[in-house]
This record gives sequence, C-alpha cells and structure tokens, in this order.
Amino acid sequence: MKKVHIINGLKFIFYAIILAFLGPILLTSSFKNQDHTFFYPILGISLIICLISILSGFKGIKLLVKGFFNENN
Repeated sequence: MKKVHIINGLKFIFYAIILAFLGPILLTSSFKNQDHTFFYPILGISLIICLISILSGFKGIKLLVKGFFNENN
C-alpha cells in the first residue's frame, strides 16, 4: 500500500467533485443567458470544466487502485 498514490488519488477525486459542481452551474448559467455576448465562451468553458472533472475522477480512481494494490506501472 503506497500512501503517496492514495493521497494523490484523493486529491484528484476532491478536485473532480468541486469541478463536478462548478461545471453544471456554469452550463445552466450560460443556457439561461443565451442572448448575452458571452454565451459561447461560457458554454465552452463549462463543457471543458465538465470534461476535466470526468477525467480527473478517472485519474483519481486509477491512482487509488494503484496505491491499494501496489502496481508498479
């Protein structure tokens, strides 16, 4: 059991949870203001944040599994 991988995995999952709330909030805000000039930039940023949240969650789970099962890869 490697504590470094477990701690890093938990950090990535924590960031993923924060971004999982921030992304949909921005997405909802952008759809409420479709006539605003910043609609497309906010829509793009919110979709990128949602994608980063998903990828960060997968990386966190991967690091947790690596830490628990002592994979050396």
